[in-house]
Amino acid sequence: MAYKKVKAMDGPEVYFWPDDKKISVRPGTTLLDAGRKAKVHIRTRCGAKAACLMCKVKVSEPSGLAPMNVNERLKLGSQADEGYRLACQARVIGSVQVTVPEDPLKAVIRAQLARQAEEDDLF
Repeated sequence: MAYKKVKAMDGPEVYFWPDDKKISVRPGTTLLDAGRKAKVHIRTRCGAKAACLMCKVKVSEPSGLAPMNVNERLKLGSQADEGYRLACQARVIGSVQVTVPEDPLKAVIRAQLARQAEEDDLF
C-alpha cells in the first residue's frame, strides 16, 4: 500500500492509520503534534495535559516511542498493556505506526447511514 507522504524531513517517520498518512518528525515530537502536522485529526479537549483521555491511540510497535511517563501509565491503566498511548504524552524516538480510533459521533452517524441504506434496499 502506498503512503501519502505529508512532509519531507530527516527524522523518525510516523504512519497514521486509517488516514494512510506518513510524516517525518524531529525526535521528541508528541504524536498529537505529529498528527497536527500531518493533518490527521486526533481528538483532544484538555490542552495536552493527559486529563481528558480523548487522544488515546493504538500503537503496534511501541519501540518507536519513549517509555510512558508515570501520569500516562496511571491514566491508561490496563489499556497501556494493550498498546494504547495518549497522543499528547507519547514522544517519538523512532519510526512508529499509529491507529487513530474513529470519532464516536462519526461512528454513530456512519452506522445510522448504513442502517438507512439497508432499509432503502429492502424497498
